[in-house]
Amino acid sequence: MSLGPWQLIIIALVILVLFGRGRISEMMGDFGKGINSFKKGMNEDSEASSQASPRIEGPSHEAKPASEAAKDPQPADRGESAD
Repeated sequence: MSLGPWQLIIIALVILVLFGRGRISEMMGDFGKGINSFKKGMNEDSEASSQASPRIEGPSHEAKPASEAAKDPQPADRGESAD
């Protein structure tokens, strides 16, 4: 069940009668301003992100060597006796 051209004309006339010509043109103007503002904001965000893109660098300090105990762990005593 689709809307035919006559149904769309009737709906448009009802909206025109309810809101009036001035109010509809005002709403469409506000809608256009909103879209323009949205596009402007999107362009500003993309320009800001391209200009201030962070540079990926390595660590700013050198890693400290691991302690000797961590390099050569002593074997665990398993309770075995050397008889």
